[in-house]
Amino acid sequence: MILEIDNIELSFGEKKILRGIYVKAESGKVTGILGRNGSGKTSLLNVLFGSLTPKYKSIRIDSNYIKAPLFLKNQVAYLPQHKLISKNMRVDTCFKLFNADWATFIETFEHFRQFHNHYTSELSGGELRLLETYLILNSEKNIILLDEPFSNLTPLYVSKIKDIIQRKKKDKIILLTDHLYEEILLLSENLYFLKNGCSKLILNAEDLKDEGYLPISSPQK
Repeated sequence: MILEIDNIELSFGEKKILRGIYVKAESGKVTGILGRNGSGKTSLLNVLFGSLTPKYKSIRIDSNYIKAPLFLKNQVAYLPQHKLISKNMRVDTCFKLFNADWATFIETFEHFRQFHNHYTSELSGGELRLLETYLILNSEKNIILLDEPFSNLTPLYVSKIKDIIQRKKKDKIILLTDHLYEEILLLSENLYFLKNGCSKLILNAEDLKDEGYLPISSPQK
């Protein structure tokens, strides 16, 4: 499956957010999006999901133009930056709601065994983010959008989530952004950089250095 998005024109008042975007994401490859704060990364994901309507847009799946929002077509799962799960929900209820298997989860994240009957309000910010990210990644949807999935996660949990992403990408389109650019560089087969409302295909870390985004000592892709 191949997802393409371009011809987006999005403004908030007099401020133009997106105007020269082309992003191509496909199953079997992780697609990363980098850019400074305010560059439009979250806006782009919201346009893809369908919760934000730009003046113009073109979204295509396998070259077929998609007019309706993707969430209405039941094809996409989205992890936003803000909290996804209510604080008043029990952890076991979350797994039932997302049709995810608890036993499989705690095989990888043994620490969570104690939280099975707890409310999500009893989890730390990092624990809740891990839970949300895991549930979205295990969605049956064909397209997965992840906005800051590594936020507040310990390095061990980041590593385990990356392993899950690598497994899930085989038959899903996974598109993600995160302020931990090192992880995005290492994880992504396709990488785009947003600047001044436009996207640029990034081939290696040197391209990001040329954009002034990375320090000289940053890791190479």
